[in-house]
Amino acid sequence: MTPPPGDVGPGRPGCSAPVPRPPLSLAARLSYAVGHFLNDLCASMWFTYLLLYLHAVRAYSSRGAGLLLLLGQVADGLCTPLVGLEADRARCARCGPRKAWHLAGTLCVLLSFPFIFSPCLGCGDATPEWAALLYYGPFIVIFQFGWAATQIAHLSLIPELVTSDHEKVELTALRYAFTVVANITVFGAAWLLLHLQGSPRPGLDVDVGDQLGMQDVPVFRNLALLVVGVGAAASLLFHLGTREARRARTHGDEPNEHSPLLAPASRAPLVWTHWLREPAFYQVGVLYMTTRLIVNLSQTYIAMYLTYSLSLPKKFIATIPLVMYLSGFLSSFLMKPINRSFGRNMTYFAGLLVVLAFAAWVALAGHLGVAVYGAAVLLGAGCATILVTSLAMTADLIGPHTHSGAFVYGAMSFSDKVANGLAVMAAQERGLILPSELCCKACVGFYHWVMVAVTGGVAVAAALALCSILVWPIRLRSRE
Repeated sequence: MTPPPGDVGPGRPGCSAPVPRPPLSLAARLSYAVGHFLNDLCASMWFTYLLLYLHAVRAYSSRGAGLLLLLGQVADGLCTPLVGLEADRARCARCGPRKAWHLAGTLCVLLSFPFIFSPCLGCGDATPEWAALLYYGPFIVIFQFGWAATQIAHLSLIPELVTSDHEKVELTALRYAFTVVANITVFGAAWLLLHLQGSPRPGLDVDVGDQLGMQDVPVFRNLALLVVGVGAAASLLFHLGTREARRARTHGDEPNEHSPLLAPASRAPLVWTHWLREPAFYQVGVLYMTTRLIVNLSQTYIAMYLTYSLSLPKKFIATIPLVMYLSGFLSSFLMKPINRSFGRNMTYFAGLLVVLAFAAWVALAGHLGVAVYGAAVLLGAGCATILVTSLAMTADLIGPHTHSGAFVYGAMSFSDKVANGLAVMAAQERGLILPSELCCKACVGFYHWVMVAVTGGVAVAAALALCSILVWPIRLRSRE
């Protein structure tokens, strides 16, 4: 693996030749790890609560809520590969091109996200729904652009900061640890806010007070403000403690003795057009897309399933996602020994079996009751296993070609974001529920089968993608 280029020496014009970078201090590693904390906080709230907030709290139609989520996913999908291309093209910059993109993205997120989970300013009871939805559109687009810029800039900083595989794995592990902390923070804060707001108002029936409605608007607004406040502090620590080296890349300095199987040293490094001609790029892309469909759609619809199909009290929209994420976090400790013993493909397959077990349980069971906690453990463990393994397969695909790695991550993210948005819109169109209905017989069965389809159905498609990798292993065939 080629060591990242070094810094520009004092008083020297331009960029210096590549030199090995010294190991990062603990403070520098931690400051890097918190650089994606704001994104993780917002993503947790976006996927878990957006549809529920728009539909059950703000009383917008199922189609309107789906359109806003689709708009966000498409905007994110379009911005991600573009940001990836620009980040890869960046050369020497006084402030560091990756950190510059990160800062721009962070500001966009901070300025737009609170408006998404707040009431429409200037809207009243007579305001038509289309006008209210139009109000949220620009904030969603700005938020998704900022989220994509922050994500790609942060990911592509890893090979710029460290040289060895061990250090890269350590940075990735620290990054994931703060992702866990972010999700625990969101779901814990949601439970606390719902609990404090919880008791029904005088004159309201107890059952009504225990269900989501307009009275819960302050809960989601305060949760969004808490998210951006904590995330802003974490981003400040990242920019103060992370130093990006200025670098210059040439067309012949990437491969070395560690990469003869993928890119002989006599050949030029891969650029984005080369990736589009690689079959392995599409194999891994389909696997990553189906994996993200399972993870994101299950997170999106779990709150709707708990609220409408199982008719559980609203505190469960915080406790069940928290159980899912803790289960996934604990299961991640088993992935390393399983991966070492059985390989990536079998580890991924084991995760798919756990997801299919959850889908079968939901499909065959009626009202789960307290058993929903057991089902949540299965779903969390399965989703974490397939997500982490698919990311490892993407890293295997990129190999030493880190100079174009941002484009690969961006292209993968583009496919999964657009597919997620279209899938949600298709489900929302299929389940057009009157916004005034808190629960009905039709929606009980609808969200029940949505959970089965987005886990079991998509898991079958992921299994087919895995079969293609078993038959044709991941490698860059045109570069052999």
